Amino acid sequence: MMDQLIQEFPDQLREALSIGQGIKVSPHAHPIHHVLVCGLGGSGIGGNFVSELTSEERKIPFLVSKGYQLPGYTNENSLIIFSSYSGNTEETLMAFDQALKTGAKIVCIASGGKLIDRAIANGFDYVQVPANKPSPRACLGYSIVQQIFILTKLGLISDKLSKEIDAAANLLDAEMEDIKNRADHIASFLEGKMPIIYCEDAIESVAIRLRQQINENSKMLCWHHVIPEMNHNELVGWRTHNKDLAVLLLRNKVDFSRNQLRMDINKEIINQYTNTFIEIHSKGNNKFERAMYLVHLGDWISWYLSERQPKIDAVEVEVINYLKSELGKVEI
Repeated sequence: MMDQLIQEFPDQLREALSIGQGIKVSPHAHPIHHVLVCGLGGSGIGGNFVSELTSEERKIPFLVSKGYQLPGYTNENSLIIFSSYSGNTEETLMAFDQALKTGAKIVCIASGGKLIDRAIANGFDYVQVPANKPSPRACLGYSIVQQIFILTKLGLISDKLSKEIDAAANLLDAEMEDIKNRADHIASFLEGKMPIIYCEDAIESVAIRLRQQINENSKMLCWHHVIPEMNHNELVGWRTHNKDLAVLLLRNKVDFSRNQLRMDINKEIINQYTNTFIEIHSKGNNKFERAMYLVHLGDWISWYLSERQPKIDAVEVEVINYLKSELGKVEI
């Protein structure tokens, strides 16, 4: 099931593009001074991607909130995008209720549920994406693309990114077999080890996505850090050889030159302490293509890792369902 969902990601990008082109976003009565995305898990990570993808063009701050409480600065000059695939995420709904008092421009993205109901009841703009997907984390394309179109239609960014979506889908189709072969090969080195993901700070969303996919699909712990920040702390932690640690270094050909130098030096240092150090280079002609390439490769890595473990179902998240059921016993 999960492998089929991953296989369909290029088509999901195209479907999301079609949905985005057709949405209507009404203008706000006040100037928008900042953007806030509220969402968690597979629904929240889209905000991290859009923040990075639009960083060079966007003239206002863009932040992502992954909790119950709205920041104190939200007001009538805020654009708040609420993203919940199910439309029933507890934290997102509580933040939505707080937003009603701020006068902010509110737009909701969901497949249905309470979030869409509340958007309709309050006369807010909303984007309804296809329902009945078994895993919100397999719906990343919907989240990213709809947020891009919301920003575009409000005049906060140009239509440059929206024009790159179809090209990214075509790249993934063209590279699919090579991506799957690379992912299977990388997964063979990660089996039985704890993955550690490093990348440049400008693409941290890709590392977070891979970490989350390994957590949920592969049912494994791992961690990530970014360069240059990890050079000021975590690098000192590499002191003893540990064959059970496996490093994945995500790289783009356009990484900042000083960070590329740092990565080369880091590799020299860390290679003394682990048997497994894998560099993963992206493909693509622009930021969006390179990000989606790494996402798709990472998703397949997590799938092949799950296949290498007996009795692992990549879709299953029983412990999260248990947590939600226990939370449901206590009234908010």
